[in-house]
Amino acid sequence: MGQGGPMWHGLGTCPGVTFLYTRTDITSNEMATETVNELVVELIESTKMLDPVIVKTKIAPQFGGDVNAGDSDTGIGVCGWILTIICWLLVLVTMPFSFFICFKVVQEYERAVIFRLGRLLSGGAKGPGIFFILPCIETYTKVDLRTGVFDIPPQEVLTKDSVTVSVDAVVYFRVSNATVSVANVENAHHSTRLLAQTTLRNILGTKDLHEILGDRETISGSMQAALDEATESWGIKVERVEIKDVRLPVQLQRAMAAEAEASREARAKVIAAEGEFKASTALKEASMVIAESPAALQLRYLQTLSTISAEKNSTIIFPLPIDFLTQFMR
Repeated sequence: MGQGGPMWHGLGTCPGVTFLYTRTDITSNEMATETVNELVVELIESTKMLDPVIVKTKIAPQFGGDVNAGDSDTGIGVCGWILTIICWLLVLVTMPFSFFICFKVVQEYERAVIFRLGRLLSGGAKGPGIFFILPCIETYTKVDLRTGVFDIPPQEVLTKDSVTVSVDAVVYFRVSNATVSVANVENAHHSTRLLAQTTLRNILGTKDLHEILGDRETISGSMQAALDEATESWGIKVERVEIKDVRLPVQLQRAMAAEAEASREARAKVIAAEGEFKASTALKEASMVIAESPAALQLRYLQTLSTISAEKNSTIIFPLPIDFLTQFMR
């Protein structure tokens, strides 16, 4: 900066630019949000590094400022100043009754964005606690900073492998910048809700069915990152996205069930065949052992009779040796 200009301390960054944002001739008590915004705008304009509009909308909010900070008190015109003076006189004349109208209170989780004659009041959002407004010329909007949640209605999505599924989800979000959420978008909550629906369809349209069914955490993370980036300029912070349910068509469910049943039956047949093979191998070895000793076959026969009689059967079949019949045939 030129000679005689203020000195700057502290570094601030923006895309492609590094600048200083604090002036030494300002005490710590005076370093309010609007002062930081004015200093940043003054530095950028004086050095011709960036467009002042970009500074207000991109850089100033990073210092806790507002998109229109410093513009509301200037340029209101003669009529604006006259109306302001009249309002102050009205407040003084009607004291103390005017205090019931002028003093407002916001809760710890709320902020008040004030407009004077339709222009955003400098200094950022007010609260928590008590604040003062001028009747007739000032209006305010309360913004809730608590985390909110909404359900994404079931969305009919055509997956990458041409399967139609119905998916719903839940989104957790909060207002990170009250002033931006009021000044930059008509209805931040409704806009976030509609954007979440389209984002869900767009992301699921690039996934296969098996990815949707088995990789929900990755899909939720991708959706959260996309929503958070898109809603940053609206003053909204998306904290979490969860896929609730994935519903498949009835015909596809039946086809998948039939496929799973056929796969289980095939495995069962393989297991049964392996059992038969092992059993036949064992019987073959047993027959070879019994063939070596004819008495072993008679003992096995008696053991079989004992097993049958234990079940209280009334019919007993006696096997007749073939060698015995050949003697009668002669």
